[in-house]
Amino acid sequence: MSSAADIIKLHNAVFYAYHGAMSDEQSLGGKFEVDAELHCDLREARESDDLSKTVNYEKVYALMRTVVTGKKYYLIEALAHAIGTGIIAGFPPVQQAVIRVRKPGAPVHGVVDTVEVQITCVR
Repeated sequence: MSSAADIIKLHNAVFYAYHGAMSDEQSLGGKFEVDAELHCDLREARESDDLSKTVNYEKVYALMRTVVTGKKYYLIEALAHAIGTGIIAGFPPVQQAVIRVRKPGAPVHGVVDTVEVQITCVR
């Protein structure tokens, strides 16, 4: 019996990148924080204690780093979607990826600690 409650989470992966709609954001860059919730059936992994039967979160982190630092995006919505679709494509056990991207110190006319977007990608 599979469990819909099986989730691998990566919290607050921090990268320096050059995303944003304003030219200063694209030239000066800034910090971006990423969370990923990977919904998958982990029964085989927990029963076998075998890395090949689960989602290797080190490889997920490497994919996230490549996506965040490899291309400039105007919108963190597009960045989150690229991360989510990359995880779905590259890790077949993942049935759903919930990606949150935070942009600390986003340029708004007011005081905001961070702006966050959440995107859900489903196989």
